[in-house]
This record gives sequence, structure tokens and C-alpha cells, in this order.
Amino acid sequence: MNRYKTEVKWSIIFVIVMLLWMGFERLIGLHDEHIANHAIYTNFFAIFAVAVYVFALRDKKKSHYGGKMTWNQGFTTALIITIIITLLTPLVQWITHTIITPDFFENIRAYSVEQGLMTQDEAAGYFTLSAYIVQSIIGALGMGIITSAIVAFFIRTKNS
Repeated sequence: MNRYKTEVKWSIIFVIVMLLWMGFERLIGLHDEHIANHAIYTNFFAIFAVAVYVFALRDKKKSHYGGKMTWNQGFTTALIITIIITLLTPLVQWITHTIITPDFFENIRAYSVEQGLMTQDEAAGYFTLSAYIVQSIIGALGMGIITSAIVAFFIRTKNS
């Protein structure tokens, strides 16, 4: 376990940052009165997500690899972080939608129906905790793999 201490640490930091972002979204009204803008502004979380991966790989490079890291070492480190985050994603979704913003699904369903984007039945089936858990698992894994590859490329020690 000590071998993966850095990966576990940064996975937990990522989850905390994600939960803080969800709280921020709720605070500025993206989960209720400004829900029409949610789909646009929620994407800004990517900046923080990439930053966490950068800090994580820089930490691993310095503390574990003596300041030199190959792309493969960086990618492997980031991939482990991605797997841990993916495993924690259902808990993050549960915390988000039961504690931070319990009315989100009700609000997004109402908005989708009012805008004519979905029928009541479609919205009721699409905007559920279980559907969001599945979507977030797929998203965390997919975006995590892409982010891992890109960040590892930039953090690697050149000529290694």
C-alpha cells in the first residue's frame, strides 16, 4: 500500500475538489435558478481536474522517481489515480445528490420538460441517481485515461 500512497492521496484530493466544485455550483445557482447554464459552466471543472493530475504527477516524479519520470511511469501513476477516482465516483454522486444538492434531479427534470427537451417520463428515467452514477463512472474512466496520457506527456522528463 505504501507504494501507492501518492496515488491514494491525490485521488482523495481529487474527490474533495470535486465535492467542493459541486458545492460551488449549488452556491451560485447552477443547480436551481441558473440550471439552464449548468451544462456549460460545469465543464470548467476540467481545469481543476487537470490541475490535480499535474500536481499529482509532479509529486510522484519528485518523491518517488527522484525528479525523473518517463511517460510510461507518469501514465501508470495517473491511471492508478483514475481507477481510484472511478471507484469513488458512486460515493461522490451519492454525497452530491443527497447532501449537497438533494433537489438537483427534481430541478433538472422540471427544466428539461419546461424547455421541451424531454417528456416527463423521459426526464424521470434519465435524471436519476443510478443513471448519473453510471454516467459518472464512464466519464471518470474515459476522461481520466485521456487526461492521464496528456498530463504524463507534459510531466515526463524530456529525453527519457
